Amino acid sequence: MNHLNLWEQLIYYFQHNGLYVLSQFNRHFLISIYGVLFAAIVGIPIGIFIARYRRLSDWVIGVANVIQTIPSLAMLSVLMLGLGLGVNTVIVTVFLYALLPIIKNTYTGMLNVNPDVLDAGKGMGMTRLQTLRYIEVPLSLSVIMAGIRNALVLAIGITAIGSFVGAGGLGDIIIRGTNATNGGAIILAGALPTALMAIISDGVLGWFQKRFDSASQHAANR
Repeated sequence: MNHLNLWEQLIYYFQHNGLYVLSQFNRHFLISIYGVLFAAIVGIPIGIFIARYRRLSDWVIGVANVIQTIPSLAMLSVLMLGLGLGVNTVIVTVFLYALLPIIKNTYTGMLNVNPDVLDAGKGMGMTRLQTLRYIEVPLSLSVIMAGIRNALVLAIGITAIGSFVGAGGLGDIIIRGTNATNGGAIILAGALPTALMAIISDGVLGWFQKRFDSASQHAANR
């Protein structure tokens, strides 16, 4: 394969290792999704809570900011001491890094709900829980989705580093390429699907964000 140019080598690699690349692509995507899903389950309620009790917002967002400043390899290494090698360590790492955009966007979305709409809901006799369910969360969905969108793109990049702790994924192919002689094509075989995954995920969630934004504007103008 050494006599072929880089792109010919890449095509040759995909022809002979396509199923392996596909399996690592699926593994990579699922790790990213699980981490962001758990972050959404935890982060959205936290964002709603600190929007209710704003004196806690600086402290909570500050903690999430501190987590973001920790290098991902260092985070993986620390978590590996407690969780060991494998997928769980990477999922927890993705979870921690995904918290900030989800919490911050949920908090911002809740604060940006028009007070007049809230007053109208209260005037109709809605309870606090009903106001949250039928007014605040629906009107904040586009902003919350933007946070999830940012978190997923971030997660895809972090998951690639997870191969250093034996989690697999497309990062595993990239590492094999760095360890191989003339491994540029192998590196591309891992890097290009990773970039494609990030672009597609961003586009799909961006479409959902626009739909939620249109629905929110329609609901606010009724």
